[in-house]
Amino acid sequence: MTQETYIKITEKIRSTHYGERIIVFINRLLTDVVYIAFLALLAYLALHRDKDMIKIVIVTGMSFVLVSIIRHFINAERPYTKYEFIPLVQKEKKGDSMPSRHVFSAFVIGMAFMYINTVSGIIVLIIGSLMAVIRVIIGVHFPRDVIAGAVIGTLSGIIGFYLI
Repeated sequence: MTQETYIKITEKIRSTHYGERIIVFINRLLTDVVYIAFLALLAYLALHRDKDMIKIVIVTGMSFVLVSIIRHFINAERPYTKYEFIPLVQKEKKGDSMPSRHVFSAFVIGMAFMYINTVSGIIVLIIGSLMAVIRVIIGVHFPRDVIAGAVIGTLSGIIGFYLI
């Protein structure tokens, strides 16, 4: 997306009655829903003494660490620093934009749910897709960042849950 597109989107949202509050709320809500669902999944598996809990913790944890390391070395600039505009969600970071760790997390968690229950996995992956769109709209990621996060999260889940 171009500077003009980001500025146009953020100005349109800011000019709409409660637009900024609503989009920031949706961003927070989607993130919280995914993380709370993940904790609920782990609690459910722990209560049922399901051995899959260990696999889920290892796959998601190792994937998160690896994507964080990759992201640190890529150190891609964020849209609001490259194009000098104020994002809808205040961030202090100048880099570490690629891949989006929020979207990556939603997708690897979605794959963990898919491993346990297909329907809940699809729901989490849909939420992750909405999160990807919101992360771009609020100006903290480029489309490539969220696409990379989704692809890496999905591949991490496929490899960790189905191939290993």
